[in-house]
Order: sequence, then C-alpha cells, then structure tokens
Amino acid sequence: MKLNRTTLRTIQILKLVSKRPDGITLDEICQELDLPKTSAYDIVVTLVETGMILVSRGQKQRYRIGLTAYRIGVSYTNNLDYIRTIEPVLKIFSREVGKTVFFGVRSDDEIVYLCKFEPENPIITTATVGTRNPIYCTSLGKAILAFTEEEEREKVLDKIVFSKKTEQTITTRAALKKELEQVQKKGYALDAREVEEHMECVGAPVFNRDGEVLGAISVSSLYKPTEDYETLGRAVREKAREVSKLMGFLGKI
Repeated sequence: MKLNRTTLRTIQILKLVSKRPDGITLDEICQELDLPKTSAYDIVVTLVETGMILVSRGQKQRYRIGLTAYRIGVSYTNNLDYIRTIEPVLKIFSREVGKTVFFGVRSDDEIVYLCKFEPENPIITTATVGTRNPIYCTSLGKAILAFTEEEEREKVLDKIVFSKKTEQTITTRAALKKELEQVQKKGYALDAREVEEHMECVGAPVFNRDGEVLGAISVSSLYKPTEDYETLGRAVREKAREVSKLMGFLGKI
C-alpha cells in the first residue's frame, strides 16, 4: 500500500513537536527529520493555522503542540469507556499503596501510558500520560507481552532493538523470553531498575471480556533495598484481576 508522503511528514512533525514541551525551531525540525525546509515550512504553517501546533514568536520562532492536537488526544481517551470504569479503582489503589499507579497499553513494541494516579505525597516520575517506553524493560510491557498470544508475541520480539538504559536492563531476546516465562507463572512482572536506576516498578496484566490482554497496571516508586517487591507484585496482580472482572473477564489468570 502506497502511503502519502506529505501526510507521513505531517505525522512525523507532530510527533517530534509533541516531545519538545519547550518548543522546537523549524531548522531543528528539518535537521532531525531530514526534511527540505520549504516542505517542512508549508506543513508547519498549515498545522499552526489549524491549531495543531502553536508558535512562539521571538528571535527564532518555536513550535509547541497545540490545543487542537490535545483535544484530539483527549477525545481518544474519552472514547475508551473502560478508562472511566477503572479510574476510580486505580485512584483508590494509589492511595492504599502510597505509590504512583499507571495504566498502559501496547503500541507495537512500546508501551503508552494512558492514565496516571498519584498518592497524596507522590514521588516524581518521568513518565506522564502519553509517554512511551520500550516494552522489554518496563513492568507494564513485560506483563502485557507475557500474556499476549504466542504468534503475536513473537512478531513483537522480532521488532525489538535492545538498548541498555541501566546496568539492570535486559539486552537479549533469550533473557527476555526467560523472564516472560516467570511472569506467566507469577502473574506479575518487575522493572528492576531497568529504565531508571532509582525506580522500581511492578506490573500485572488486565484482560477484557474475551480473555485478551487489554493493557496492564503498574505501581512505581523509588527503589528501596528493604521493599518486598514480590509481595507488592502479588497485590498488583490481585488489583489487576479485580479490574479485569470489571472489564467482563470471567476466566482465571
């Protein structure tokens, strides 16, 4: 199938701008995406006129994500009826464990955070709603991948390009598959300081009424050698089961 080049460039620009909260110049856009300046300029002007991106006028114009793009994103989330169902449960869970709770879904070989719930005195985490992280080194990703149908799981594994983020990061397919086997047995996954050296996360899968993996929930906090992460993992697993039942899942996990 032939894809429209201008449309692809527009999407690339939107993605890039969305990752730069402080703004990005036209020259930087062209450099990072290897685009001709005239083509990029025409697209950027159109995006500004439609409200998809905003322009800050100074010595050099800088572009940031616009209100229209935000509204589209919010509309997507609002259309996910299950988000409204699980939000109250995960908000309470966050207060109960005193840690930050996330709900995320798989997007190809990455994880996208759709919800974030914090206790009264939250620990600052770099992940925010809309953030993406690799599937192989996050507790959300491993929890989802472990319970994804085998054929689909192998396709995802084929796409992964391993990168060492910390000394603890899994960097081989064999090591990841071995860990996924453990996740299947225990029902929860660990991010043992694999994304950030100071953060430890525990995640468990959420299933829909058809028994398919819908996403996963995770609990994140600063790493403490004295913390019992296996006990925390079992608590997250039980909460994920509760959420799965709310989604209509009647099977066993």
